[in-house]
Amino acid sequence: RQTGAPGVPSPQPDVTMLSRLLKEHQAKQNERKELQEKRRREAITAATCLTEALVDHLNVGVAQAYMNQRKLDHEVKTLQVQAAQFAKQTGQWIGMVENFNQALKEIGDVKNWARSIKLDMRTIATALDYVYKGQLQSAPS
Repeated sequence: RQTGAPGVPSPQPDVTMLSRLLKEHQAKQNERKELQEKRRREAITAATCLTEALVDHLNVGVAQAYMNQRKLDHEVKTLQVQAAQFAKQTGQWIGMVENFNQALKEIGDVKNWARSIKLDMRTIATALDYVYKGQLQSAPS
């Protein structure tokens, strides 16, 4: 069915060809869109996995730091208790040493007192001996 002049192709095959080319173009475009959408989903999935891995890695470090901090806090409390106990014990030792020093001073005082008594007793004994010998010499025989 040719409606035009001889040698001029009919518009029908051109329309069919254009229609076919349009359909092919649209099909290729849809394939590209689907591929692009697939790649976008894969990129989102990969980015999500990377983010989760980074967060997990950071969380491990944070968790370790938190555990270390808790251990340090516990050690500090233990050290404070031990330091308080040591200070109390040191105070008791200082009191004992002061009492010991006082006792030594008192012993020294008693020693000096005993020495004084001894000297006084010698003096008295010498005086009595002198008086006794003097009485013996003055008494008639």
